[in-house]
Amino acid sequence: MGLGWDETVYVSQVSGHAPAAFFSAPRARGVSVLVAPVAAWSSSTVLLRVYLAVLSSLALFVALRVWRGLFPARVLAVAGVLFASLWVTLFYGPQAMPNYWVAVGALACVGCFLRATTDPRDRAALCGLGLSAAMMTLMRPTDAVWATLPLLVAAVAVPRWRRPRPLAALVAGLLAGGIEWIAEAYVSYGGPGQRLHDASRIQGGLGWNIAILDQARGLGGRALCRPCTGALPGTATTLWFFTLPLAAALALLIAVRARRPATTLLLLACATTAALPYLFMIGYAAPRFLLPAYALLAIPLADAVVHLVTAPARGWRPVTVTLVALGLAAHLAVQFAVLQTVVRRTTDAHRGWAATAAELHRLGVRPPCRLTGHQAIPIAFYARCSALAASGHNANASARDLARAARSLPFAVVTKPGNRPPAYARDWAQHRAGNLNVWVAPSAPRVPAAPAGAAERTASAGVGASAAPTTPAGAAAPAAPTLPAGVAGPAVAAVTGGRAP
Repeated sequence: MGLGWDETVYVSQVSGHAPAAFFSAPRARGVSVLVAPVAAWSSSTVLLRVYLAVLSSLALFVALRVWRGLFPARVLAVAGVLFASLWVTLFYGPQAMPNYWVAVGALACVGCFLRATTDPRDRAALCGLGLSAAMMTLMRPTDAVWATLPLLVAAVAVPRWRRPRPLAALVAGLLAGGIEWIAEAYVSYGGPGQRLHDASRIQGGLGWNIAILDQARGLGGRALCRPCTGALPGTATTLWFFTLPLAAALALLIAVRARRPATTLLLLACATTAALPYLFMIGYAAPRFLLPAYALLAIPLADAVVHLVTAPARGWRPVTVTLVALGLAAHLAVQFAVLQTVVRRTTDAHRGWAATAAELHRLGVRPPCRLTGHQAIPIAFYARCSALAASGHNANASARDLARAARSLPFAVVTKPGNRPPAYARDWAQHRAGNLNVWVAPSAPRVPAAPAGAAERTASAGVGASAAPTTPAGAAAPAAPTLPAGVAGPAVAAVTGGRAP
């Protein structure tokens, strides 16, 4: 599965193989920092996926390990199973996206807060509290604030948790993680207030908007539900989503009856505030938005599951165990069924981008090159070009800049079938690339055919490559860029019918 649209933006910021894409106001630099150890020197998507899969697994283990002593180990093990088996977790854990990291950061942050307020001498908990808060803010500053809001209130208003050092560590961590975002806001966006305003505009205007049904629709396998129309997903998926609040209420009731409600209540409060903006303040949905809430709910729900299985019930235990086992089996069946669908659909879309990039290379649009138009950002990353836009959320140039670039560098406009290109490109050569139209500027050099068998050798190597462009006499030919491993090779074969481009 090649890199997605948002992934190409984050990875391109530190990539040694592709120009940096336009970085819009809602984004933060945490993911780029996370992937830099691999992306800075390798263009292999497979290597990046393995790196992120291992790192995300270790992060979940550490986040759960923080809770040892606050909950029994078996509860934490079940919590890990519940969270790690979600299709959203499995899908986004190995991706260059921020939401999973906010989720594990929030889980560790709440645990460290409780440990630090219980034992003021626990310096490891204080350090963990500050580091987890900083990681969340580095990934998504606004999500970090929402997820930690109950901790800030509890550290001030609840006597048992009113400790100056944990509060200071939490605030310091949030500020440390947000320094880069604030500095960039002043340098590039006109200040934090203007950046937040721009982010709200790009996201459709934040405000009162009930998006509960939108999130339910997204759980059927729609990575981005915008606009979020259509029917709800299957009955099992819909029931799973709307059963979560009832399960959370049951977990709180069990904790109250066991006379240990405070920890569970704090987890549920943080899960609620983490989900609040995405359920009631945004006009579209994506399942990944609720990952922090799912992570925070995992421990209370696991506590309830373990209690139902192990508590004495005067002959009802076999029935309870059976019902819990059936519920967990249904949970796994729903999650993996949706996961198969979303992976297949996403892989097909990403291969389409790689195929378009391969066709652009064949047409002579090679680095250094420029692209504009429909889905220009991900296609440009796959083609190792720069993406330009004169309008929309990713506008980074004027129409005059685009016309000037078309005269000086290999340049192409990508449009949907039936759409016309901009006025300056009306007389350019039109080509078909997958299900898109490509209008290539006359400045793009014509490229001779590569030797027979080149495409086959490229595909067998696992990395898509294109023939080197022609260069003026005496000039050094630029290195041929590689497309993401595991995607570009099949894409080249798909575009060329198995022949060398």
